[in-house]
Amino acid sequence: MSTADEIAFALLTPSEMARADGAAIAAGTTGPVLMERAGRAVADAVSRRARPGQPILVLCGPGNNGGDGFVAARLLRERGFAVTLALSGDRQALRGDALAMAQAWTGEVMPISSAAPERAAVVVDALFGAGLDRPLAGDVAAVVQRVNASEAAVIAVDVPSGVSGETGRADGAVIDADETVTFFRLKPGHLLYPGRRLCGVVTLADIGITAEVAFGDGALKARTFRNAPALWHAEWPHHAVDTHKYKRGAVLVLAGGLAGVGAPRLGARAALRIGAGLVTIACRPEALAAHAARGPDALIQRAVASAADIETLLAEKRLGAVLVGPALGLDGTAREAVLAAQRSNVPAVFDADALTLLAAETASAPVGSRIRPGGAACVLTPHEGEFERLFASSADVMTPPSKLERARRASAATGAVVVLKGPDSVIAEPGGTAAINMTGSSALATAGSGDVLAGLIAGLLAQGMPVFQAACAAVWLHGKAGERLGRGLIADDLPEAILPDLSELTARQGSQLQLAGD
Repeated sequence: MSTADEIAFALLTPSEMARADGAAIAAGTTGPVLMERAGRAVADAVSRRARPGQPILVLCGPGNNGGDGFVAARLLRERGFAVTLALSGDRQALRGDALAMAQAWTGEVMPISSAAPERAAVVVDALFGAGLDRPLAGDVAAVVQRVNASEAAVIAVDVPSGVSGETGRADGAVIDADETVTFFRLKPGHLLYPGRRLCGVVTLADIGITAEVAFGDGALKARTFRNAPALWHAEWPHHAVDTHKYKRGAVLVLAGGLAGVGAPRLGARAALRIGAGLVTIACRPEALAAHAARGPDALIQRAVASAADIETLLAEKRLGAVLVGPALGLDGTAREAVLAAQRSNVPAVFDADALTLLAAETASAPVGSRIRPGGAACVLTPHEGEFERLFASSADVMTPPSKLERARRASAATGAVVVLKGPDSVIAEPGGTAAINMTGSSALATAGSGDVLAGLIAGLLAQGMPVFQAACAAVWLHGKAGERLGRGLIADDLPEAILPDLSELTARQGSQLQLAGD
C-alpha cells in the first residue's frame, strides 16, 4: 500500500514516529520548531475548552512530552489563563529540546507531588508519551489517580500517560483523558483497547511533518493502517452492464444439521446482499426441508450426505468462494467438511465451528501453514477465545502483548488473512500489512453477528476482490451497519443495513469511472 490516500491512514509505532521526526529534522525543520508547534496544538485544545482566567494545571514529564507541556504552559499564560506547572523529576536533568522549552518558561515549577488537579478547570497531561514501556509508579501514579478523581477536563499530549502507543495496553495507573492531541499520524495505541477508550476524542495536529518527507525515501514504510475505504475501494467489485449471476460470483455455504439452520442462512443472506450472484447452502439431508421453507427465495439448498458430495460441489468451476463454520457442528461429518474445504482451491472463509475443529487438529503442534496446504486464498475470523484455542500451541503467536502483533504473526504462520474480531478488530495478511477497524458498536455483540461478517467476506471473495481488501471492506461495512442500527439490532437486520453504504461505494466508483472515460 503506497498511494497518497492510503498513506493518509497509516498508523505509526512510537519508534516509527521518531523516525518521521528525524526525517523532518534532516529536511530542515528543527526539533525546537516541531516542539513549539506541538505545544501550540495542545494550547489550542485547552483554549477550546476553557476561558481566559480559568486555572490550568500542566503536568510535565522528563522527556520530550514534557517539553511539549512547557510550550503549552507558556502559550496558555500568554493567552491569559492562570497556569500552574508541575514537573516529575529534576528540572536540571532535562535535556535537549525539552530543556530549552523549560528554560523559556518563566513561571514556578512545582514538584509533581504538590500538584492539585482538584483546583483546575483543565489538566494537561504531558507526563509520558507513546513510548512508555513500564507502569507508572510513585508520585506520578498518585497524581494520576487524583487527576482521574477530579472534575477537571483532561487533555493528554500524544497518548494518555500510562498507555502504550504501540499496543494500547495500560498496566497500572493511567490517565483517563477527555481529549488526546497527537501529531502527524495516529498510533496503534489510539485505536486498540483500552487505549482507544482512555484517549477520549483524538485530535490529529499538523506540526509540519509531510508525508513526502516521512515516507518519500522509503526508509519508513507504511504497514499498519486505520481501516477505511481508501485502503480497498480501488479493488471494490465492478460489474459491467452485460454481467450475469455467475460472473458476479457463486458462494457455497457448508451447513450442518437441523439444530443449526439459522447461522449458515445469515452468512448466505449476507453474501447475497453484498453482491454475490448465487449462493448455495449445502446441508445435511435431514435439514433440507427446514432450509427450503425459509427465505430468501434466491438461496439454493443442496443435501450432502458425505464428504464426496461436498467435494463434488467444491469442484464446481464457477464457484467463487466457500464459507465453512457457522453451525456446522463438531462431529466427524463436520470435520470432513472442513478438511474438504482445506484441500480445495476455492477461496475460503473459516468461521465459528470450523475454527474449533481446526484448533483440535492443531492442538498437538503449532498451526504452521497447515490451514490450507495448497496455499489457496483463506480468511480466518476468530474472536479472542477462538484465537487462543487455535494458536495455544504457538508461543511465537501468543507471546506478544499487542493484539495487532498477535494477528500479524498468526497470519504469517498460517498463510491466511486473519480477522481477529472485537471492538478493535484487526485484519492482518501474511506479508505483514494490517489494518485496525474503527467502525462498529456494542450492539454488534449479539448472536449471529459474526456469521453475517463471514458471509460478507465470502460474498466479496466470490466477486474477485483480493482477500485482504475483501476482509477489510467486510469488517468496515459490518461495523457501519452496527452503528446505523444501534441498540436493539439482531443479526437478521445486518445484511439489509449495509445497503446505504453499498450504494455510496458504488456511486463513488461509478463517478470515478465516468471521469476516467471523459
